[in-house]
Amino acid sequence: MKRGDYWYMTTAVGGTAGPPTGHMVIMARSKSLAGPWENCPRNPLIRTISAREKWWSRGHATLFEGPGGKYWMMYHGYENGYWTLGRQTLLEPVKWDADGWPRPLGGDLSRPIKKPRDIGPQPHGAPLSDDFSTDKMGTQWAFYDPANEEANRLKRVGGTLHMAAKGKTPSDCAPLCALVGDQAYRVIVDIEADPGAEGGILLFYNRRLYAGLGFGSKGIVMHRYGLQRPRGAIPGQRDPGGSAVSKLSIRLTNDRNILTIHTSDDGRQTWRKFDVQMEVSGYHHNVAYDFLSLRPALYAAGQGEVRFRNFTYEALT
Repeated sequence: MKRGDYWYMTTAVGGTAGPPTGHMVIMARSKSLAGPWENCPRNPLIRTISAREKWWSRGHATLFEGPGGKYWMMYHGYENGYWTLGRQTLLEPVKWDADGWPRPLGGDLSRPIKKPRDIGPQPHGAPLSDDFSTDKMGTQWAFYDPANEEANRLKRVGGTLHMAAKGKTPSDCAPLCALVGDQAYRVIVDIEADPGAEGGILLFYNRRLYAGLGFGSKGIVMHRYGLQRPRGAIPGQRDPGGSAVSKLSIRLTNDRNILTIHTSDDGRQTWRKFDVQMEVSGYHHNVAYDFLSLRPALYAAGQGEVRFRNFTYEALT
């Protein structure tokens, strides 16, 4: 950016995926884009000093002028203990010193700072429950690693999301993911699978790392560490003909990286707790790369289609 006689170049160094204290923001300035460039004597301008801080790996900053001529830096960081939420956006005010260099004023951002302008109470977050009556692709939902024309697998009819099956497991079927930002939340969805298809709901990082539950004509499949573990039919959950159920409601509760699963075959009237809980704090970039976050995801694998209804999202305190 240019301010006065100088061009200011902001650079990220140290590596986002290293130790919490490794990433940082440095700056140089020059009166010409061709140089010579002068390094700021206070570099690094922003960094995480201690792993005890709330925000880790702070870096990749953008310096900009906001309303009223005030300057700010916007950048990202990982929340301490929640690499699973991915890189989150941080904002702090900046002042210009007499020597012509900017000085960030936010400290370690462990406590809230004053808002630039008070415009009264505002709604927090976005509603994430979905009755599938409208298309929320790109605003709430996105396929993981989509092929060309991936969206053609979907259609919405009467409050039901129809998803054509693809691949054999969540790793190769391009699950449909929803971005969330809460440390604790609960998601529920009603699922109906064709014979030959397997459908379910996951906490999905990438094709190498995910956890959750699915089902199909061969019964229940538990997913953990990105591996599939067939479990057969759930006791008491069979149709009158004796075959595995084709309809099931699945509830995932992610309570600060502890995953608990419940199922219901009577329209969410009664819930049966699945016999395995999972700890998912390691499902993140430093384990499986890709700079993503751990997201609720719907998947349809095998042959035929899987139908999803009444996706319900609830943030927990």
